Amino acid sequence: MKQDCALIIFAKAPLPGYAKTRLARVLGNAAAAQLASRMLDHTLACAAEAGIGPIELCCTPDTAHPQFQRAVGQFGVSLTAQGGGDLGERMHRALARSLERYPRAILIGTDAPELCAGMLHAAAHALSKQSSVFAPASDGGYALVGLSRPAPRLFDGIAWSTARVMSQTRERIARLAMSSLELATVHDVDEPEDLVHIPPEWLT
Repeated sequence: MKQDCALIIFAKAPLPGYAKTRLARVLGNAAAAQLASRMLDHTLACAAEAGIGPIELCCTPDTAHPQFQRAVGQFGVSLTAQGGGDLGERMHRALARSLERYPRAILIGTDAPELCAGMLHAAAHALSKQSSVFAPASDGGYALVGLSRPAPRLFDGIAWSTARVMSQTRERIARLAMSSLELATVHDVDEPEDLVHIPPEWLT
Protein backbone atom coordinates (compact mmCIF):
# COMPACT_ATOMS: atom_id res chain seq x y z
CA MET A 1 0.00 0.00 0.00
CA LYS A 2 1.22 3.49 -0.77
CA GLN A 3 2.22 5.43 2.32
CA ASP A 4 0.03 8.37 1.33
CA CYS A 5 -2.63 8.25 4.05
CA ALA A 6 -2.03 10.77 6.83
CA LEU A 7 -2.70 9.38 10.30
CA ILE A 8 -3.67 11.90 12.97
CA ILE A 9 -3.72 10.91 16.63
CA PHE A 10 -5.69 13.17 18.98
CA ALA A 11 -4.04 12.99 22.40
CA LYS A 12 -4.54 14.67 25.74
CA ALA A 13 -1.40 15.20 27.83
CA PRO A 14 -1.23 12.33 30.39
CA LEU A 15 -1.22 14.61 33.42
CA PRO A 16 -2.76 13.66 36.80
CA GLY A 17 -6.10 15.39 37.19
CA TYR A 18 -6.28 16.17 33.46
CA ALA A 19 -6.27 12.82 31.64
CA LYS A 20 -8.81 10.05 32.18
CA THR A 21 -10.67 11.93 34.89
CA ARG A 22 -13.64 9.54 34.84
CA LEU A 23 -11.31 6.59 35.44
CA ALA A 24 -9.57 8.56 38.18
CA ARG A 25 -12.68 8.13 40.33
CA VAL A 26 -11.66 4.49 40.87
CA LEU A 27 -7.95 4.50 39.98
CA GLY A 28 -6.85 7.81 41.46
CA ASN A 29 -5.34 10.67 39.48
CA ALA A 30 -1.79 9.31 39.27
CA ALA A 31 -2.81 5.81 38.14
CA ALA A 32 -5.29 7.22 35.62
CA ALA A 33 -2.56 9.40 34.12
CA GLN A 34 -0.19 6.42 33.99
CA LEU A 35 -2.84 4.41 32.14
CA ALA A 36 -3.34 7.30 29.71
CA SER A 37 0.41 7.27 29.08
CA ARG A 38 0.41 3.53 28.34
CA MET A 39 -2.56 3.89 26.00
CA LEU A 40 -0.79 6.70 24.15
CA ASP A 41 2.35 4.60 23.70
CA HIS A 42 0.26 1.64 22.48
CA THR A 43 -1.55 3.85 19.96
CA LEU A 44 1.74 5.29 18.69
CA ALA A 45 3.26 1.83 18.31
CA CYS A 46 0.24 0.57 16.33
CA ALA A 47 0.34 3.67 14.13
CA ALA A 48 4.03 3.16 13.40
CA GLU A 49 3.49 -0.54 12.70
CA ALA A 50 0.68 0.22 10.24
CA GLY A 51 3.02 2.30 8.08
CA ILE A 52 0.21 3.83 6.04
CA GLY A 53 1.71 7.31 5.94
CA PRO A 54 2.95 10.21 8.06
CA ILE A 55 1.84 10.31 11.70
CA GLU A 56 0.73 13.56 13.30
CA LEU A 57 0.30 13.72 17.05
CA CYS A 58 -2.30 16.44 17.58
CA CYS A 59 -2.04 17.46 21.21
CA THR A 60 -3.95 19.24 23.93
CA PRO A 61 -3.49 21.49 25.81
CA ASP A 62 -0.21 21.97 23.87
CA THR A 63 2.77 19.98 22.59
CA ALA A 64 5.02 20.51 25.62
CA HIS A 65 4.50 17.24 27.53
CA PRO A 66 7.72 15.15 27.62
CA GLN A 67 5.93 12.07 26.23
CA PHE A 68 4.82 14.09 23.21
CA GLN A 69 8.35 15.34 22.71
CA ARG A 70 9.83 11.83 22.99
CA ALA A 71 7.40 10.54 20.37
CA VAL A 72 9.08 12.70 17.74
CA GLY A 73 12.30 10.72 17.95
CA GLN A 74 10.82 7.37 18.96
CA PHE A 75 8.00 7.16 16.41
CA GLY A 76 8.87 9.84 13.87
CA VAL A 77 5.72 11.84 14.47
CA SER A 78 5.11 15.52 13.89
CA LEU A 79 3.52 17.53 16.69
CA THR A 80 0.63 19.97 16.35
CA ALA A 81 -1.77 21.57 18.82
CA GLN A 82 -5.49 20.84 18.60
CA GLY A 83 -6.37 24.48 19.21
CA GLY A 84 -9.77 25.81 20.19
CA GLY A 85 -13.33 24.84 19.33
CA ASP A 86 -15.49 21.84 20.09
CA LEU A 87 -14.40 18.32 19.16
CA GLY A 88 -16.02 18.51 15.74
CA GLU A 89 -14.30 21.77 14.86
CA ARG A 90 -10.93 20.43 15.98
CA MET A 91 -11.31 17.16 14.05
CA HIS A 92 -12.43 18.92 10.87
CA ARG A 93 -9.54 21.36 11.10
CA ALA A 94 -6.95 18.59 11.54
CA LEU A 95 -8.36 16.41 8.75
CA ALA A 96 -8.75 19.29 6.31
CA ARG A 97 -5.16 20.35 6.96
CA SER A 98 -3.87 16.86 6.16
CA LEU A 99 -6.08 16.52 3.09
CA GLU A 100 -4.39 19.57 1.62
CA ARG A 101 -1.21 17.47 1.37
CA TYR A 102 -2.39 13.85 1.16
CA PRO A 103 -5.25 12.12 -0.72
CA ARG A 104 -6.50 10.33 2.41
CA ALA A 105 -6.49 11.12 6.12
CA ILE A 106 -7.49 9.11 9.19
CA LEU A 107 -8.02 10.46 12.70
CA ILE A 108 -8.05 8.35 15.86
CA GLY A 109 -7.83 8.91 19.60
CA THR A 110 -5.92 6.94 22.20
CA ASP A 111 -8.94 5.45 24.00
CA ALA A 112 -9.51 2.28 21.95
CA PRO A 113 -6.71 -0.30 22.38
CA GLU A 114 -8.44 -2.60 19.85
CA LEU A 115 -7.55 -0.19 17.02
CA CYS A 116 -4.62 -2.23 15.80
CA ALA A 117 -2.36 -1.84 12.77
CA GLY A 118 -4.62 -4.17 10.77
CA MET A 119 -7.65 -1.95 11.31
CA LEU A 120 -5.66 1.12 10.31
CA HIS A 121 -4.63 -0.68 7.11
CA ALA A 122 -8.26 -1.59 6.43
CA ALA A 123 -9.36 1.99 6.98
CA ALA A 124 -6.72 3.36 4.63
CA HIS A 125 -7.67 0.80 1.98
CA ALA A 126 -11.36 1.69 2.32
CA LEU A 127 -10.57 5.31 1.51
CA SER A 128 -9.30 4.31 -1.92
CA LYS A 129 -12.95 3.54 -2.76
CA GLN A 130 -15.05 5.39 -0.19
CA SER A 131 -15.22 9.03 0.79
CA SER A 132 -15.38 8.15 4.50
CA VAL A 133 -14.63 5.30 6.89
CA PHE A 134 -15.50 4.83 10.55
CA ALA A 135 -14.82 2.45 13.41
CA PRO A 136 -17.91 2.70 15.63
CA ALA A 137 -17.42 2.51 19.39
CA SER A 138 -19.56 0.41 21.68
CA ASP A 139 -20.59 3.52 23.64
CA GLY A 140 -22.37 4.99 20.61
CA GLY A 141 -19.53 7.17 19.37
CA TYR A 142 -16.70 6.31 17.03
CA ALA A 143 -12.99 5.66 17.55
CA LEU A 144 -11.79 6.27 13.99
CA VAL A 145 -12.85 8.57 11.19
CA GLY A 146 -11.21 8.76 7.79
CA LEU A 147 -11.91 10.97 4.80
CA SER A 148 -10.76 11.27 1.21
CA ARG A 149 -12.05 14.85 0.97
CA PRO A 150 -12.87 17.53 3.55
CA ALA A 151 -16.43 17.37 4.91
CA PRO A 152 -17.01 20.17 7.44
CA ARG A 153 -20.75 19.52 7.68
CA LEU A 154 -20.03 15.96 8.82
CA PHE A 155 -18.89 17.33 12.19
CA ASP A 156 -21.24 20.28 12.63
CA GLY A 157 -24.00 20.08 15.23
CA ILE A 158 -23.18 16.58 16.53
CA ALA A 159 -23.95 15.86 20.19
CA TRP A 160 -20.36 15.00 21.12
CA SER A 161 -19.65 12.76 24.12
CA THR A 162 -23.10 11.17 23.96
CA ALA A 163 -24.42 7.82 22.79
CA ARG A 164 -25.96 9.54 19.74
CA VAL A 165 -22.71 10.47 17.98
CA MET A 166 -22.53 7.55 15.53
CA SER A 167 -26.27 7.49 14.81
CA GLN A 168 -26.26 11.23 14.13
CA THR A 169 -23.18 10.80 11.95
CA ARG A 170 -24.88 8.08 9.90
CA GLU A 171 -27.81 10.42 9.32
CA ARG A 172 -25.42 13.17 8.26
CA ILE A 173 -23.58 10.84 5.85
CA ALA A 174 -26.89 9.97 4.20
CA ARG A 175 -27.90 13.63 3.97
CA LEU A 176 -24.57 14.54 2.39
CA ALA A 177 -24.76 11.55 -0.01
CA MET A 178 -21.29 10.43 1.04
CA SER A 179 -20.05 6.91 0.43
CA SER A 180 -18.93 5.26 3.66
CA LEU A 181 -17.68 2.02 5.16
CA GLU A 182 -17.86 0.94 8.80
CA LEU A 183 -15.21 -1.28 10.34
CA ALA A 184 -15.79 -3.55 13.33
CA THR A 185 -17.07 -1.92 16.52
CA VAL A 186 -14.40 -1.36 19.16
CA HIS A 187 -14.47 -0.47 22.85
CA ASP A 188 -13.47 2.92 24.16
CA VAL A 189 -11.93 2.94 27.62
CA ASP A 190 -13.46 5.97 29.32
CA GLU A 191 -15.56 4.73 32.22
CA PRO A 192 -14.58 2.40 35.12
CA GLU A 193 -16.62 -0.46 33.62
CA ASP A 194 -14.51 -0.22 30.45
CA LEU A 195 -11.34 -1.30 32.25
CA VAL A 196 -12.12 -4.94 31.37
CA HIS A 197 -11.07 -4.08 27.80
CA ILE A 198 -7.43 -3.33 28.60
CA PRO A 199 -4.60 -5.75 29.44
CA PRO A 200 -4.38 -6.19 33.22
CA GLU A 201 -0.67 -5.36 33.22
CA TRP A 202 -1.46 -1.82 32.07
CA LEU A 203 -2.84 -1.17 35.55
CA THR A 204 0.30 -2.27 37.41
